[in-house]
Amino acid sequence: MVDNHPVILKFMTQLLEKNGYEVQTAEDGLAALEVLKDYTPDVAFVDLVMPNISGSKLCRMIRGISKLRDVYLVILSAIVAEQTVDVAEFGADACIAKGPFSQMAKHVLSVIEKRSSATKQVLKKNIMGGGDFHLCEITKELLSVKNHLEVVMMSMLEGIIELSHDSRVVYANPKALTLLKVPEEKLLGSYFLELFQDEARDQVEKLLDTENISLEKNRQTPALQVKGKDITLNVSPVKDEQGKTLIVINDVTQQKRMEAQLRQAEKMEAIGTLAGGIAHDFNNLLMAIQGTVSLILFNIDGTHPLYDKLINIEQWVESGAKLTNQLLGYARKGKYEVKPISLNTVVEEIAETFRRTRKQIVIQRELSDKLYTTKLDKGQIEQVLFNLYVNAANAMPGGGRLILKTRNTSHEQMQAKIYKPKPGRYVELTVGDTGAGMDKKTLGRIFEPFFTTKDMGRGTGLGLASVHGIVKSHDGYIDVESEEGVGTTFKVYFPATIETYDRDDEDRSCGEIPKGTETILLVDDERMIIEVGQELLEAMGYGVLTALDGKEAVETYRSNHKSIDLVILDMIMPEINGGDVYDMVKEINPDIKVLLSSGYSKEGQAQEILARGCDGFIQKPFHINELSQSIKKVLEQ
Repeated sequence: MVDNHPVILKFMTQLLEKNGYEVQTAEDGLAALEVLKDYTPDVAFVDLVMPNISGSKLCRMIRGISKLRDVYLVILSAIVAEQTVDVAEFGADACIAKGPFSQMAKHVLSVIEKRSSATKQVLKKNIMGGGDFHLCEITKELLSVKNHLEVVMMSMLEGIIELSHDSRVVYANPKALTLLKVPEEKLLGSYFLELFQDEARDQVEKLLDTENISLEKNRQTPALQVKGKDITLNVSPVKDEQGKTLIVINDVTQQKRMEAQLRQAEKMEAIGTLAGGIAHDFNNLLMAIQGTVSLILFNIDGTHPLYDKLINIEQWVESGAKLTNQLLGYARKGKYEVKPISLNTVVEEIAETFRRTRKQIVIQRELSDKLYTTKLDKGQIEQVLFNLYVNAANAMPGGGRLILKTRNTSHEQMQAKIYKPKPGRYVELTVGDTGAGMDKKTLGRIFEPFFTTKDMGRGTGLGLASVHGIVKSHDGYIDVESEEGVGTTFKVYFPATIETYDRDDEDRSCGEIPKGTETILLVDDERMIIEVGQELLEAMGYGVLTALDGKEAVETYRSNHKSIDLVILDMIMPEINGGDVYDMVKEINPDIKVLLSSGYSKEGQAQEILARGCDGFIQKPFHINELSQSIKKVLEQ
C-alpha cells in the first residue's frame, strides 16, 4: 500500500490484515521502490498524487521491472473521481476512487477477489466508487500537488515564465524575477515583449510568433542583453486549450565571459608563438651584425676613423635587442633571472627615475610597510613598471596623478576574477591614472602586440603586450579597468614567496677579453652565425670545428670528441634539436662541456637541458666579451 496519507495507510493495513493478508506500506514512491527491492507483492495499491515520485510514474517503473510485471496494480486515489484519468496508460489493472471507508473497503476486497480468480480480468475504463467521495480529501490532495510544484519551481536555477495566449505574463518563478530585475507585481499581467528593446525585441517577437512555435521542438534565442546580463530564452508551447507558452530563461553571462576569455587566450597564445618566433629570428640576425662589429672592433683601436661608427652600430643592435626582448617578454620567452625581491623597492626606484622625466605628473604612493617578498626577475619587472608608468603618462599629456599602491592579498580575495588564481598568498600592485581612459573596444585589445592608439611611427604597440607576457611568465595575473574621462587602473598580482630578500649584488665584470687555445665545436643551423662565430672564436685563439645541423654535430663530435674541449650548441634546430643533440653527445662523452646558445631565453626548454647537466647558457645577440667570459667560465668548471 503506497499513500502519503497516514490515515489511509492505517485504514488499509487494518482492513487487509483483518482479512488475512500480509501488508507492507510506503509513504511515497521513493519509499515504495526501496521496499520493492526485496519484496514482491501479489497486489499493489498506489495513490496517484504523492511527493517525490507520483503514482503514475511509480506504476510505469513497476511495470518496467521484470520481477514485478505480474503484480496486480490498483490505483487508489481521490483525484480520479473528479478528473478523467486513463489509468491503463500507467499499466494499472484496476482503479478505485477514495470515498467513505465502508464503501472503499468493499471495493478493495472486491478487487483482490477478482485478482485471486482463475482468469485475470482485463481492466475496463470504469472506476469503482466515485459517487460518494469526500471533496475535502480531493482538495487536500490538489493543494499538496500545488505546493509540491511550487517548491520545485521556486528552487529551479532557471527562470520560468508562463505567458497567456496574448503574451501576457501570468507566472514567474523567483529566478526569473532575479534575472529580469522586475518586481513580481509589475511583471505579472505585463506584456512580455515590453521587457526588451530594439534588436532583442525583434528576436523575441519572432520567437513568440505562433506560426514559428512548433509542438514538436523548442525554440531558443541567441544570447540577449537584459539589464546587464546575457540570457537565452527557450520557448515551448503548453499543450492545453488556453494556448499558453512556457519560457525557460538561462543566465549565460558567465558562460559568455568564459568563452570570450578562452577565445582571447587562444588568440594571445597564437600571436605569442608568432611573436616569439619573429624575435628569435631577429636575434639571430642581430647576432650576425653584432658578431661582425665585435670582430672589427677586436682588430682596430679607438683612433680608427670608423671606430665611433662601429660603436653606434653596436648601440643600434642593443636597441634592436631590447625591442626583441619586449616581443620575447610578450611570448613569455624572455631573459629571466628569478630572485626574491622587494616589489616596493623596485616600484620606488622606477617611480623616482620616472618623476625626473615627467615633472607635470604627481606621483601618489600608498605602499604597504609589511609587503610579502616576491620571487621575480628584477629587470623584467622594471620593464613592466616602466611600461605601465609610460602608458599612464601618455593618457595624461596635460598632467595628472599617477597612483601607486601595494598590498598583501590571497587567492580567496581574488575569487571575483574571470580567472581562477592558484591557491596561496599574493602581492597586489596597483598602477592607476587620472587620464583620458579607454572605451570598451580599445580595452579589449590593449594587450595585443602591435596594437597602439598612437599615430603611425610613434609607438610599437609592444609595451602592454610585453607587460602581459612577463606577468603571466611569473605565474601572475593582471586586470585592467577603465572609464572614458575618468582614468585607467591596472592591478597586477604576483605570488608571494617564503624566501628572504637580499639586495642584488650584480656582477659588473667588464672589459678584458680572455683568450684560449682549446678546440670548440660550434653548432648552429644559421650559416651567418657559423661564419661570424667561427671568426670570433678564432680571433680569441680557439681552434674551431663547425656543424650546420644536429646530425652533423653528432657525427663531428663522435669523430673528434677526444680533441674537442667545448661545444657551443644552438638550441632550436630542424630535425634534431639542441636538447636531443646534447643527450646524444653526452652518451659519447659523459664529461662533455656544453654552452647552450639561443635567441630564446634560459627558461623553458633551455632550463630543462641545463637541469640534465648542461654547463651554461648565453642568449643571442651577445658581445665578444660576454662570449669569452661564458666560455672561460665553462672551461674552468
